[in-house]
Amino acid sequence: MPREKILIADDEESNLRLISQWLIGLDFDIELASNGQEAVRKCKGFGPDLVILDIMMPVMDGYEACKLIRSDPKTNNVPIIIVTALNDRESKLRGLAAGANDFLAKPIDKAELIIRVENLLKIKAYEDFMLKHNQILEEEVQRRTQELNKAFELLRNTTDEIAQKLTAAAEFRDTDTGAHISRIGSYSGRLASAMNLPEDFIAHVSFGGRLHDIGKIGIPDNILLKPGPLTQAEFEIMKTHTVIGEKILSGSAFQRLQIAASIALNHHERWDGGGYPNKLAGERIPLEGRILNIADQYDALRSSRLYKPELDHKTAYTIITEGDGRTMPSHFDPQVLSIFKKVHSAFEEIYEASKE
Repeated sequence: MPREKILIADDEESNLRLISQWLIGLDFDIELASNGQEAVRKCKGFGPDLVILDIMMPVMDGYEACKLIRSDPKTNNVPIIIVTALNDRESKLRGLAAGANDFLAKPIDKAELIIRVENLLKIKAYEDFMLKHNQILEEEVQRRTQELNKAFELLRNTTDEIAQKLTAAAEFRDTDTGAHISRIGSYSGRLASAMNLPEDFIAHVSFGGRLHDIGKIGIPDNILLKPGPLTQAEFEIMKTHTVIGEKILSGSAFQRLQIAASIALNHHERWDGGGYPNKLAGERIPLEGRILNIADQYDALRSSRLYKPELDHKTAYTIITEGDGRTMPSHFDPQVLSIFKKVHSAFEEIYEASKE
């Protein structure tokens, strides 16, 4: 597998040497530039996966270089980190207007640099993956307009492969997530089936359920893997996994991925309006989000974490149907909750089978 490429532009050789040493140790392919003009030129030939730009450089500053990199169709999706000693609001707004994705203040902290670089590279990798996938699908549909049945079968197989790859990515980031996301797909499909929903919708919800937490690949490890309850500030960052997941999965013309994107965004919304990220209430929450909400909550209650024990099925069922002060029946769509009460034993079977 080819190494990811990072272009670093700074007119101070000591800064170039320091950042290079930090990143080379992580097996990145590094290219250097001493000013903005050289950075723009090297972007075209080097083809970086990420650019780190200092602001104050001779010949061409970081703002102008950022604009030019962003305006080139070949590099307009490359993440850009701006490094600056200027901490005023105007400088940051100017950087955002130029197309920067993130900022680092001088003196640079090694741990912060590495976290920001790795997160931006992961997001870009999956944006590239989805873009490439959509392009392949469009070409295939155009070429096989006379073979629609075969094209639909190919699409189904391809989207299943995407689920496997993205699920593997989530497992790599969070050891608790692998079995969890697999079970969520099974729970959701069981609920949708018991609600007598169309077969296509059941399949889409089962598929999307496995991807509901894919946005966690964009959450910093110090928050995602924290061995204890999150602070309020950390929780606010954690909540952004819904928006990140929707961004990763959105933009497809195909219903299965559209529903998966909706699930990623809406699975923490609550019937009473107390959820996130958009505080939707009642039927304003898409049905797939209402189904995932109860499936996700059940598995969260059953699963052990460093800061909480595993609960048995009876306790989890009681909390969902009667409440415990934190989780309340008002959080769930009454219709979905009613179906859950009828098929809850299937949830227990799914959970226990995943532990064998």
